[in-house]
Amino acid sequence: MVGESWRTRRFRWTMNFWPCYRGSGGRIVYIAGDWKEVRVELRLSLRTRNYVGSIFGGSLYAAVDPIYMLMLIKCLGPGYVVWDKAATIRFRKPGRRTLTAAFKLDDSELEEIKLQLETVPKLDRTYRVELLDANGLVHAEIEKVIHISRKSNN
Repeated sequence: MVGESWRTRRFRWTMNFWPCYRGSGGRIVYIAGDWKEVRVELRLSLRTRNYVGSIFGGSLYAAVDPIYMLMLIKCLGPGYVVWDKAATIRFRKPGRRTLTAAFKLDDSELEEIKLQLETVPKLDRTYRVELLDANGLVHAEIEKVIHISRKSNN
């Protein structure tokens, strides 16, 4: 595991205070110095509680929404365009305690993206993340479809 760098720590602090993300109730708790791992936490609170006392579905989604896109932007660098294209969420169990999500990218994934974009102008990649409680029980599954292209192909 790569530790946080000063830059990723500062980015984490900024994101956690950015009004759009702060409103989700989610909190980024770790960003690896190489941007290949991010961890998010979502607590049940007055801000995230829904009518029936569990974590609001919108908070479940919003807490994980921008993460894979940001990771890919940082890992691929300025020569690429990265956009969220689609998402689905499947609610498995009401969240009544703190939930966490871990996002990971590996070198082979990043190399495969770069290789494919040498022969095709754009591609879509699907990433899956789960929101888990402390016992490892899945409360929500989210799939994100991310659009990636080279800037010179636009």
